[in-house]
Amino acid sequence: MFLLLRPVELLNPLTEPEAAQMAEWNAYYRNEDEEEEQEEGELCVFSGDHYKVTGRDSLVFLVDASREMFIKGEDGQPSNFDMTMQVLRSVYTKKIIRSHRDLVALVFYGTEQSKNPRNSFKHVYVYHDLDEPGAKRVQEVDALRGEKGAKLAAETMGSGETSLGDALWCCANLYSDIKLRLSHKRLMIFTCRDEPHEGDNTKDRQARTKASDLKETGVVIDLLHLMKPGGFDVSRFFRDIVSPPEDESELGLQLQPTDKLEELQKRVWAKEQPKRTQARLNLCLGEGINVAVGIYSTAVLARKPSASRLYRETNEPVHSKTRTFHTQTGSLLLPSEIKKAQTYGKRQIVMERDEVDAIKKFEDPGMFLIGFKPMEKLKVHHHIRPAVFLYPEEGEVKGSACLFSALMRKCSERNVFALCRLVSRRNYSPRFVALVPQKEEVDEGKVQITPPGFNVIFLPYADDMRTLDPPQCPSASQEQVDKMKEIVSKLRFKYRYDAFENPVIQQHYRNLEALALDMMVPEETEDLILPKVEQINNRLGPLAQEFKDLVYPADYNPEGKPAAKRKTADAGGGAEKKPKVEVPEDELRAHVQNGTLGKLTVPVLKEACKQFGVRTTGTKKQELIDALIARLGS
Repeated sequence: MFLLLRPVELLNPLTEPEAAQMAEWNAYYRNEDEEEEQEEGELCVFSGDHYKVTGRDSLVFLVDASREMFIKGEDGQPSNFDMTMQVLRSVYTKKIIRSHRDLVALVFYGTEQSKNPRNSFKHVYVYHDLDEPGAKRVQEVDALRGEKGAKLAAETMGSGETSLGDALWCCANLYSDIKLRLSHKRLMIFTCRDEPHEGDNTKDRQARTKASDLKETGVVIDLLHLMKPGGFDVSRFFRDIVSPPEDESELGLQLQPTDKLEELQKRVWAKEQPKRTQARLNLCLGEGINVAVGIYSTAVLARKPSASRLYRETNEPVHSKTRTFHTQTGSLLLPSEIKKAQTYGKRQIVMERDEVDAIKKFEDPGMFLIGFKPMEKLKVHHHIRPAVFLYPEEGEVKGSACLFSALMRKCSERNVFALCRLVSRRNYSPRFVALVPQKEEVDEGKVQITPPGFNVIFLPYADDMRTLDPPQCPSASQEQVDKMKEIVSKLRFKYRYDAFENPVIQQHYRNLEALALDMMVPEETEDLILPKVEQINNRLGPLAQEFKDLVYPADYNPEGKPAAKRKTADAGGGAEKKPKVEVPEDELRAHVQNGTLGKLTVPVLKEACKQFGVRTTGTKKQELIDALIARLGS
């Protein structure tokens, strides 16, 4: 049961000293719910000597609704419009799961009907305003999928003239109407027409002007162009519309259209997911030589979202607050009244907050180069926590990307890693890290698989290293080892981290999705981590039985339970009794004189009491000792 405390209104105005104290109190105390909101909706990163708090992410989908988008592909493949709706549906659901505070909008252009704020633009249909995604929006996007969705789109919006400039202008108004702080503003255009205005120079010029205005306000415009007969030429019109690629790996992506759903999903998520830094630091290579870098997490453990506490009468979230009170008077303590102390030599040393901060501070946040080591010096057992990724931040210090690339290339050529000292946050203890170079890799579709940069390997301290005494087990024979090598080679496969999903988390989200979307039965999830027994048996053949014959005895049954054995005496078949343990009288008197009777066990003490005829009132060890001391010590 949770107790909800309602705030008490202040009826009397505050005096100037009280107001100063309240300002001090507000500067120190923060509500726990405000911290949670910052974690979910805002990102706090370190840059230079201060922390920068950014806002929410925003994403606008601008979808072409012309007739060409509804033409089905060959061999019954879905139309470009249907593929787009499937991708948008997956983005909506993943946004709700991963970052529900982000803002998403859906706008169609080239429609016959018009629907937008103040109806200022013709042939532009705002299907969803810029707002947080929800179950209702997922259902509305679902309704636009398949043949029924195409009919609904034709009835609701239709297909008409195209003015991309008006559509971009409408999207700009969506951004200007938002009063929240936005960190990332992105606009994605889905189309299969490389000349949307069919040679109308006036509309082309208007679209380029409005796209330039959007980019000046910080909006990143991406083109997700779809395949059409005759190909898609970006240079005809859209080269001047889209934003320049964020890195070199996207140069090839912007020139090639796609006609596959999986590839389109991969491209959307590669662009939509923001590359958020854990921290922005300076990599000091020497006196006066600093490179601005960002630290990124390459993988984050997926967990079930924590439960939210709701007030049972209004179903609103319950916000918890933490306050500090005096234990004797019960008065509220201000920050200036709270001290920290440490006991040294039976004396309590009281310290101010500034003194505690100075003790905790080792040095300012940053990464400092110590030297270089051959790659063979880095051992597997040095791994103590997941590695992070290092990438240059050209926007912080100009020239960082060039110097960073040169350092990475030379380390890779000479097969060495850079040894550095890392202080990632203020008042954090320093860590020694190894910067291991990583080259860029792309797949056949020119999609980046591995980005260029440094993997930051956290090295252990001397206290982290320990020697273990492994248990002594019988070693396998060479024949057994060779047979197991054959089994391992038969069962080997190429591992992909994205091929195995956590079935518990997947089922949890399926249940939530079914509950939110009023589905009768949640979608079933396949447990991909279960072993495929039939396929394993087909691959191994007789190898498994041959290995068992080499290792286990002939009568070994792994499924059977061994019968419990009962120890019997040699004569009579009864249970074997423990032999009596007697202690000589001289030895017992020596224990009494030295005060070491406590080292003897309870059975030995009982036998000693019987031996000397000592009667005891209890059977506890201390009672037996006291009785023996009373008898033998006199």
